[in-house]
Amino acid sequence: MNKNELQYQPPRTIPLSHILPQEPLLLMGAGPVPIPTSVAQANSIVINHIGETMSKVIHRLRVMAQYVFQTDSEKIIGISGPSSAAMEMAIANLTQKGDRILIVDNGIFSHRFGEMAERCGANVDYLTLPEATAATYEVIKQKLEENEYHAVTMAQGETSCGIYNDDVPKIGQLCHEKGCLFIVDTVCTLSAMPCQMDQWHIDCLLTGGQKGLAAVSGFSLIAFSKKAWKYIENRTEVPAQWCLDAKKADSFWSQGGYHYTAAVSAVLAMHEALRLICEETLERRFARHSLCSRALQKGIEGMGLELFIRKEEERLATVLAIALPEKVDSKEIRKTMRESFNIEISGSFGLPIIRIGQMGEQCRNYNLFRTLYAMGMSFRLQNYKINLSQGFTEMEKALSSDPLHYLA
Repeated sequence: MNKNELQYQPPRTIPLSHILPQEPLLLMGAGPVPIPTSVAQANSIVINHIGETMSKVIHRLRVMAQYVFQTDSEKIIGISGPSSAAMEMAIANLTQKGDRILIVDNGIFSHRFGEMAERCGANVDYLTLPEATAATYEVIKQKLEENEYHAVTMAQGETSCGIYNDDVPKIGQLCHEKGCLFIVDTVCTLSAMPCQMDQWHIDCLLTGGQKGLAAVSGFSLIAFSKKAWKYIENRTEVPAQWCLDAKKADSFWSQGGYHYTAAVSAVLAMHEALRLICEETLERRFARHSLCSRALQKGIEGMGLELFIRKEEERLATVLAIALPEKVDSKEIRKTMRESFNIEISGSFGLPIIRIGQMGEQCRNYNLFRTLYAMGMSFRLQNYKINLSQGFTEMEKALSSDPLHYLA
């Protein structure tokens, strides 16, 4: 063979338009979520990853992120990677070999913190809670009295099962008093449910773009408190993960230096997502998500289905888990909704549930009615008795309590 002759020939090509559905699916699952037009448009733009324009974008992004995170921290960093990369940056920079870490585990995502910490050589203790159970102040307090911990990790909302850990503020105060770092995943809650980094004594708060913020997948944000950053500056070991080294990343995000070529389009999309949140205001956004979620819950129960999380105060407003009745096939429900009604919801990671997202643009009245109808008809097609009209009545009744038209 001639040294310039190629060994492999180009494959048969298929245009993307032949792969994607002819009509885009309405994404009503646990993420990614539909994105506003301005976010999508920003995601189509490419600019230089360094220079004056990018510096202005990053400055404005960080200012808006301070509002959304409710912090005055200057150490807000964007990561060209998924939410799990933000989790790993938190663990890689805030733990060292031998550090004792308490992992509050009530689902696969909160458990993931522990897997990462183990790889960093930390001494990991799992507080594994019973299925569909929220983490309480009392349980965490008992663990912190039994042992001295360097850090505590948890998710404000566990997407995999729909549980909401409402005691985060009290747990943050407890960690502050005990002198341990408090690391919180807010991927499905930030901007959709109340969260205050500084007031709640959260030392590291992280989120992704594809859920509560209604930005694009593959880009995430993380913020460090002064206490956490002091630990990073004084640690004796260099983090093993070069791309996730917070000090290197900060040289780009705070000082205009160079780390790696950022996902420029995703940065621009995040800028627009944060801008829309700031213009809506957090108060109105919280109210919209709360009302929308309550209305959908009433509609689901009115149809005759049960919610997986029994206690209303422990349910996420952003991801609703619906208990599957016996002999009802999750795959068939989702297939029917997708193929017959052009709506996609989420299955589970082993639990007998299906999940509906209520984040960002999902929280609009027209999306609620369309989704409830599609789900009800899909259950009927599996010969499960559903009272669809009662579900619509209950949901409409809940939505009518909206005097300021949050869902318009």
